[in-house]
Amino acid sequence: MTPGADFPRLCESFFAKRLMAQRKASQHTISSYAHTFRLLIKFAQKRLGSPPSKLTLAELNASFLVEFLDDLEATRGNDARSRNARLAAIRSFYRYAALEVPQHSGLIQRALAIPYKLLSRPFVDYLTRPEVEALLGAADKNTWVGRRNHAIILTAVQTGLRLSEITGLRHRDVSFGVGAHVRCEGKGRKERCTPLARSTVAVLNAWIEEQGREPSKFLFPNMRGERLSADAVQHMVAKHVAAARKVCPSLAKKRVTPHVLRHTAAMELLQAGVDRSLIAIWLGHESLDTTQIYLDANLAMKEEILAKTRPLKSRPGRYRPNDQLLSFLKAL
Repeated sequence: MTPGADFPRLCESFFAKRLMAQRKASQHTISSYAHTFRLLIKFAQKRLGSPPSKLTLAELNASFLVEFLDDLEATRGNDARSRNARLAAIRSFYRYAALEVPQHSGLIQRALAIPYKLLSRPFVDYLTRPEVEALLGAADKNTWVGRRNHAIILTAVQTGLRLSEITGLRHRDVSFGVGAHVRCEGKGRKERCTPLARSTVAVLNAWIEEQGREPSKFLFPNMRGERLSADAVQHMVAKHVAAARKVCPSLAKKRVTPHVLRHTAAMELLQAGVDRSLIAIWLGHESLDTTQIYLDANLAMKEEILAKTRPLKSRPGRYRPNDQLLSFLKAL
């Protein structure tokens, strides 16, 4: 690192001191933030022609950061949500830098003033019961991979666990018998227990027996016995959705991801009449407002509301075509 190149030192101490030592951030958060800064450094090398060891905080000012964020949208196809996630990582770094290098307070304040982009809020996608059954049926239970994939999909739809929570499960996290449940660590390092239905208990019990019970083993490992990656699960879901479309054509109109399975679990609870506050607890939501999206997307509930109202009395008008001569003159 050359004299005056303060960014490398700040970046390293941000990850080692702030994220790992002080905040004890999860590996998922650290990996996400690290990816943001790899992208930023590559952009700086391309735009400024400086190697990472020579970057200064003064070069990474607010206008440069805005150029970087715009470039993410233009060249990488990132949407506003992804852009905002990158900006959140950058803001966290600059808040740390404000304490370490107060002489750059003006530059840091301008960087922290970069606004988040407003997001459109489309209806959440979720699967109906026939679509879920078609997706479960697409997994070939005659193979080891097929049985694993079937167990993953069933667990995701029934429990509503996040993708990172599912891939992090180990044998010791599943409890059978009376009050069968699965224990996971969610966002903010909050632990929660989610009850298991009888069908899910039967599938998971058989799956663990096949693997050989060992508390520290991953519940859903890859072929090498290691933790299954998020990309692998996304690829698996996409593959089974493509197969399920042959027997359930409505899936062709939907973009199904692992997170859609979580939405499906929430909609199942909502349509069963479960209170919104209980759904928030079930899903591990920080705020009750997060669960509002499922009310907005529930068309069946809105149709029930419409059925309870008294419709206005109104009749359609009758179409009468214009006289041919008037139509001819109007067209001139």
